[in-house]
Amino acid sequence: MSSDSHADLGPELRALAQTILDRIDPAVRAAAAAAAGADGPGKCQQVWCPVCALAALVSGEQHPLLTVIAEHSVALLTVVRAMVADIESASAPEQPPPDEPPPPGRSRYQHIPVTVEE
Repeated sequence: MSSDSHADLGPELRALAQTILDRIDPAVRAAAAAAAGADGPGKCQQVWCPVCALAALVSGEQHPLLTVIAEHSVALLTVVRAMVADIESASAPEQPPPDEPPPPGRSRYQHIPVTVEE
């Protein structure tokens, strides 16, 4: 199998990621809107209580943890979408063939002499 057989893998994965994001986005935004527009505060307002948050979710009440999760989910989705767009716009730098020396100029490689004393 040659390396050319996987040449289209990157664009296919980006297209798959974009399709997944497009399908998840409305659901995440709807859940965030539902969490923000709940009937009212629930009985328990402990910020990090997942049991109370789940109970509030089931009963349609507002809970601080649900609000935090909703806000962060929308933000995370926005970041992932930006990352996919950035990958599409950036092209990978070409690597020189292994037989050729690297181009002259500044490189990140720095020789550090090491002496071992016994």
